[in-house]
Amino acid sequence: MEPTDRGVGWDQHEDPAALIPRVLMERAVFPLYQPILDLATRTVVGVEALARGPAGSPVESPQALFAAATRAGLMPLLDQLCATRALEIARDAPDVVPPLVFINAEPGALNQPLTPDLLAVINSERPYRIVVEFTERALAAHPAALLNIANGVHQGTGALALDDVGADPLSLAFLPLIEPEVVKLDMHLLRNPYAPGTIETAALASGYAERTGAVVLAEGIETEDDLATAQALGARWGQGSLFGWPGPLSAIAGRPVHPYARLRPPQPDLHRPAGTPFSVAATGRHSRTGDQRMIDGLTEHLLSLASSTGPHAVVLGGYPDSTVGRAWLPRLASVADTAAFVGIVGPALAGADARSVRVTAVPAAGPSGTETTLAVVSPRATVALCVRPGSDGRMDFVLTHDPDLVHRVARMLLWRLDTAIERLDPPVVDRSARSVAHR
Repeated sequence: MEPTDRGVGWDQHEDPAALIPRVLMERAVFPLYQPILDLATRTVVGVEALARGPAGSPVESPQALFAAATRAGLMPLLDQLCATRALEIARDAPDVVPPLVFINAEPGALNQPLTPDLLAVINSERPYRIVVEFTERALAAHPAALLNIANGVHQGTGALALDDVGADPLSLAFLPLIEPEVVKLDMHLLRNPYAPGTIETAALASGYAERTGAVVLAEGIETEDDLATAQALGARWGQGSLFGWPGPLSAIAGRPVHPYARLRPPQPDLHRPAGTPFSVAATGRHSRTGDQRMIDGLTEHLLSLASSTGPHAVVLGGYPDSTVGRAWLPRLASVADTAAFVGIVGPALAGADARSVRVTAVPAAGPSGTETTLAVVSPRATVALCVRPGSDGRMDFVLTHDPDLVHRVARMLLWRLDTAIERLDPPVVDRSARSVAHR
């Protein structure tokens, strides 16, 4: 049953951060659900759960609730509580629940052991599939954390949604690396449908969906004109006030549900590929052999491509010794002026001016530590160069333009950018009928 009593004894003048422990103890979060519709048939395909705090309290609004939790240092627990309550209420609703329930997640909250309550509802019998939704805000700060979450989601039966696509170049840049099942176009695109940025965003999202089987969803549909615009931009699904405001699940009872609302199945090995960049790139093909001059020429070629790929580019590298890293930094710093994200990993570069390049120092240990890797992922160029020492002072190398292989190489480099994350087991956030443990 959905809770009806939301406001008992909450002091409007109390410090919001001081209220969060009570919110957690009393499980006092109250989700609302906004319908998501198939635009062609106007049938319900899912709902998005949106958290609210106790009515009449200083933390009733989601902005105040999460800001207070952040100040109190309790954001992970609050975020998991919001997910738990949303999933419990949907599971126990007396009326038919749509086949998909979208929950918003902060990577910092899910990238750690899940609470017993959240694990319990995830592993219970449910009439819906969970879609974990996150925004681009955490992509640059915690890319490995997002891959860890995505890996956990796909270890079970869950799906991923990337929110606010088009609001920041990072969202389109990381789209092929996170590879979500749902791409949610930011609502500002509907307000500016003819702007060059809107056209580009919609075209890239549609191309991604066509290649992967994902679904494009438009947010902020308020009028029939918005609906027509969303469809013209390539959206199949949508949400907004035209279809219903956030409210209790009972508000959508009796509405027609799409009989075939499906998302592609999970890909358990997608987000954490095994092996080394060289072994991945060499899959199904022969490596080549060249001298250092050849490798330098190919590296220069990739760096030149990276400098002209535009604002939706992700450029990643791994170097085996500090000499290579120092040689790369000036060029990569220049690339970072226009690219969405630039990061390299390898031995420490003491005193180096990294500027806007994300540099993570790790020991040159294991097979990956002997390889030189450079990958460019963008709508204009997708290419990776993977090099390892050969015999007689020469180098074995693979140059690949295969998007799937390049994306796998790039994901391996993203994992290495955060060595603390790399040591974590994935937080499995939907593992129905599975026995995957979380440490």
